[in-house]
Amino acid sequence: MAVGQTAERVSQRDASDNYVFQRSLLAYLYAAGRVGGKVLEIGTGSGYGVEVIAPSAEHFLTVDKHQPPQELLGAHPNVEFRQMVVPPLAGIADESVDWVISFQVIEHIRNDKEFVAEVKRVLKRGGGFIVSTPNRPMSLTRNPWHVREYSAEEFATLLEGEFGRVERLGVEGNAKVWEYYEKNRAGVERIARYDVFDFQHRLPRWMLQIPYDVLNRINRRRLLRSNTALTEGITTEDYSVVEVHPKCFDLIYVAHKD
Repeated sequence: MAVGQTAERVSQRDASDNYVFQRSLLAYLYAAGRVGGKVLEIGTGSGYGVEVIAPSAEHFLTVDKHQPPQELLGAHPNVEFRQMVVPPLAGIADESVDWVISFQVIEHIRNDKEFVAEVKRVLKRGGGFIVSTPNRPMSLTRNPWHVREYSAEEFATLLEGEFGRVERLGVEGNAKVWEYYEKNRAGVERIARYDVFDFQHRLPRWMLQIPYDVLNRINRRRLLRSNTALTEGITTEDYSVVEVHPKCFDLIYVAHKD
């Protein structure tokens, strides 16, 4: 599953994460408008999605490799947390949940086909799977925490291998978001100039994870210092869930079990 407390797990408490945090929060807000009944989340992360989803669910089971802050879980009596590594979805019965949500997790899963098959197994007939992942053409550099990233077609092919119908949606940004993206790209390109031997693509992932985290955090905080109003001013309203297109920052697909 997802990694521990690295630059991969954005925080609402760190203003330098705001550009990514607001985009991640949008996925939960979108899901809250669609889910109901028994909901399973794969990838609790730092837990900020709990308070968004819990009011829409009869029962909300959220699972993760790492324990989230207990105060987030205890605030809602219908929320249950289980610590596990997936796949499989151990201890979760066949056709026992109405919705599964999983945001920015599947790119960390080595056996993504098994992951999707397990989601289908635990879903009731007529249930749905809302899943997000980065849109590979929009990535600025190799992310060594990701086993892989997907194009829109690749992601559809993966999900359509198990599910009968897949809604292909994506997250786009307005002019404010694009201004930040371009400044971020310039910062990444400045750092990448020092990688004259293209180590980011030649070295194994595990060797690059700590340097990636350090440089990513340095770049985000530099952007915050030099563009404070822009960085802190981005909200979920600056992003939209639309029909997928090549310039979407994330893919957010909804797969339906017949």
